[in-house]
Amino acid sequence: MKRPEGASTSNLEIAVERAGADAIVHLHGRVDVDSSPDVRDCLDAILATDPLPHALIVDLAGVTSIEASGIATLIEALKVARHQQIRFHIEGDGSVLQLFRSTGLLALFDTSFGGNGAS
Repeated sequence: MKRPEGASTSNLEIAVERAGADAIVHLHGRVDVDSSPDVRDCLDAILATDPLPHALIVDLAGVTSIEASGIATLIEALKVARHQQIRFHIEGDGSVLQLFRSTGLLALFDTSFGGNGAS
């Protein structure tokens, strides 16, 4: 992986763990134009591993804000995951859920937001 477990930028911490055949990416802080490339590098590295994960789970519960660049990064990774037949799942709650709902993007992702999302 390009990003070691617990890697961080000035406003975002990224931690990666494996749970069986799945990969889980925990994000804590702001996902913005400065930190989105780090998220992209991390997701790209996971989607290029051998063996590939069965599912890629991005935990957004610790995200305090996400900008358009962060949403675009998640959509790019979603497209790659679907092409490789990897389930792409996002988790989170609060204002992040509201942003995904209000933009209509929630329907694109497998979700688990505070127990109220759809899978």
